[in-house]
Amino acid sequence: MSVVSSVLIPYASYLRVYEPLAAFREPERGHWTRYAQRSELPTAQDELRRSLADLVPTPPVAVPVHESADAFVAVVDGTIVVCPWRTRMRSWLAMGELGGLFPATVLDAVLPPVVRRQAEVDHERWAERNPDARPWIRTTVWHVPVRWFVLFDDEEREYVAAGDGVESLLRYRTPMVQARRRLARALRTLRETVDEGPLTEGLVEVGRWLEEFHPRAMVELDYGGLVHALSGEQLAGDRSAADVAEGIAALRSGDGDAAGVAYGRLADRWRAVRDLQSTN
Repeated sequence: MSVVSSVLIPYASYLRVYEPLAAFREPERGHWTRYAQRSELPTAQDELRRSLADLVPTPPVAVPVHESADAFVAVVDGTIVVCPWRTRMRSWLAMGELGGLFPATVLDAVLPPVVRRQAEVDHERWAERNPDARPWIRTTVWHVPVRWFVLFDDEEREYVAAGDGVESLLRYRTPMVQARRRLARALRTLRETVDEGPLTEGLVEVGRWLEEFHPRAMVELDYGGLVHALSGEQLAGDRSAADVAEGIAALRSGDGDAAGVAYGRLADRWRAVRDLQSTN
């Protein structure tokens, strides 16, 4: 998305939902059906390059004028699933988070107040016409939220080391039904064993988002640009989903000490990554 890409990329991670074509109404279903049949499809790097190109004009383009007609495409058990970029919508959502990430002087230099105000007005008008719209992609910077790992199992982890012109890749993919089941079970465990807090609230919010999608969708966690901030050794040894699952299982069995150890490994790993933000 333009705002996040122009300021924070490449150190961003993504939570994506890919839906089967049956989840879309016409004429959008027809568009994605034809789109998925293309011989060449854009990649995450293509989306990034397009967003960075918006920095060239003066003033910069904070939000695309038109919504993207592109998507990520995958095949799951013989079924085509698509994850629409919805870059314009995500840019508006990202703008609402920038105030807490940068000093006012820095933010004004990157995106002048007049540009931000116009984007806010455009978003309000658009939201009135599209009250039920939701993004298929969520983005965070300099870390992966603990609540995202709850959705996945360590066996679903896919790691490709960099080499021979291939960039590192670290991601998890799981069926929507599994993601919802794991989230519900984790939420129940947390409510039974610890006080309400940010993790519980975050799981509730993610659960509501997942409920908006087709039950046969696929959920993907992609480390995205974070692979550029981590060494090959760190990536190979990163078992964050396993640490989260271990911690929740320990809480379920009443072993608070074991849960603390698992959470400590996770916290230390991601604290080291987030510390890089202040030195960048």
